[in-house]
Amino acid sequence: MNTHPMKLVTVVCEAYARKAVTQLLDEVGAHGWTLFEVEGAGSRGRRLADIPEFANIQLEVLVPPAVAEQLLERLARELFPKYGMVAFESDVRVLRPQKF
Repeated sequence: MNTHPMKLVTVVCEAYARKAVTQLLDEVGAHGWTLFEVEGAGSRGRRLADIPEFANIQLEVLVPPAVAEQLLERLARELFPKYGMVAFESDVRVLRPQKF
């Protein structure tokens, strides 16, 4: 099987940030993303998903390493100061790299 190295970037943020994050994904060249409504607990306490406007969302995107670096830099600079969010990357290997 022939796999190709990519990065999985995960962003967990308040639902209110959805438009800003998806716009940024488009701007850095991400070709698609997956979004989940999530709940959990962390440094800001427990966050339930019972009121959609105040819920958390998780976005995942598979991108080449250079795109991941640009995305994380812009998230930190442009969106972290405005919204409650965390972001991280993971190394992954994919089939059909042209999809990403």
